[in-house]
Amino acid sequence: MDTTDAIDSLLDAWRTARPDLDPAPLGLVGRVIVLAKKLERGVDAALEKHGLTLGQFDILATLRRSGLKGGLTPTQLLESVVLSSGGMTARLDQLAKDDLIARRADATDRRKVVVELTAKGRKLIDAATATRFEEAKNALPPLKPAERKQLESLLRTWLASRE
Repeated sequence: MDTTDAIDSLLDAWRTARPDLDPAPLGLVGRVIVLAKKLERGVDAALEKHGLTLGQFDILATLRRSGLKGGLTPTQLLESVVLSSGGMTARLDQLAKDDLIARRADATDRRKVVVELTAKGRKLIDAATATRFEEAKNALPPLKPAERKQLESLLRTWLASRE
């Protein structure tokens, strides 16, 4: 089943406007960009039910995945969620204000700060994670399991080549 989409129209227009250039790579890259934006809007809508942004969810989920390790430093969080340090500080400030995280001095080095989930934060991230996982399941493409596995492998290869 081959269908056309807005990217096909864009490629046709470029072939007419600039026949000296090959717009074919835009077919794949453009579709990934458009799809990523649509998927992100779906995530945003799902998380809105919990009063969270994707950035806040990412921080809380990172803390939740860290388990009982005693929290993470802001630097460790920054490495995991790929934000600017200023963006991280602002998000941590808001999460602390909402009593979803707590900051404390590191037991081994009082100069370091450790960020941990509060009980309220853990309860919220557990509920939001269930919603997020369901949203991801509903966003899967209409492919057979073997096709999804192949697509995931191809995307993993592409992503690894860009890191």
